[in-house]
Amino acid sequence: MEKYILLVDPEDEKLRIDRYLSEQIPDLSRSRLQKLLKEGHISVNEHAIKASYVVQENDKISILLPPNQEPDIESEDIPLDILYEDSDLLVVNKPKDMVVHPAAGHYSHTLVNALMFHCKDQLSGINGVLRPGIVHRIDKDTTGALVVCKNDLAHQALAEQLAVHSITRRYRCIVHGCPREERGRIEGNIGRHPKDRKKMAIVSQGGKPAVTHYRVLEQYEQFAYVECELETGRTHQIRVHMASIGHPLLGDELYGPRKCPQKGLHGQTLHAMVLGFQHPSTGSYMEFTAPLPEYFTALLQKFRG
Repeated sequence: MEKYILLVDPEDEKLRIDRYLSEQIPDLSRSRLQKLLKEGHISVNEHAIKASYVVQENDKISILLPPNQEPDIESEDIPLDILYEDSDLLVVNKPKDMVVHPAAGHYSHTLVNALMFHCKDQLSGINGVLRPGIVHRIDKDTTGALVVCKNDLAHQALAEQLAVHSITRRYRCIVHGCPREERGRIEGNIGRHPKDRKKMAIVSQGGKPAVTHYRVLEQYEQFAYVECELETGRTHQIRVHMASIGHPLLGDELYGPRKCPQKGLHGQTLHAMVLGFQHPSTGSYMEFTAPLPEYFTALLQKFRG
């Protein structure tokens, strides 16, 4: 059986367990989770619970997915741009148009397929067979640095750093218009959009606390080159936050204009440039920089004239 183990953060306290799990594991629908609860495949602190259970801080939630619910995931010989690698982890520079892990409609040509070929059986298993080694993820059209763990101890150490927001994550993006302030802080709880399940949104009730710091690097006639640093790491955080202040990312058809003003650009201009963390074995701080992709630098050169 595929198994998930989750530890409830203080900010998620008092959420119904089906809602909490649907936010934590978006690949599982609310109806699928309710069925798993009814069949006794989900326990809290080793006790069976009902769908009406309200989670508490430090609850340990175990989810067992019955076998044969998902297809086998095969390794694929897909080239990886590796920024760093050792016996515990590797940092990869993910290209545009690559899904991080398999899900409905994307069971091949993902980063996980490539990792399984490169690392063989040396990937952490905490997040189950569909997401071996994956501690955090970035969107299909977002490029840049991503850390992957080769064993469960490294995975747990990195997951703890993510939970306390001690990992450095600085992104580069191009936005519509230019923020009034050269530097700013955007704060707003992010949760599932009340009407469109594909989208996230700043919500007045529920959601998770989210903070993004931004700095304008260059300003052009219609756009701006911006650095965003994550204090938290929520789904679509930068895309939602920048759109909320009237400056959606160039190419982001979900949160910005449906028609992209730049011909041939597919997906948001967002790049995870800097990733820093304490090494799980040595404790030393390590920081990695993923160079901007070619399409991104070409856009900047065009705007600079």
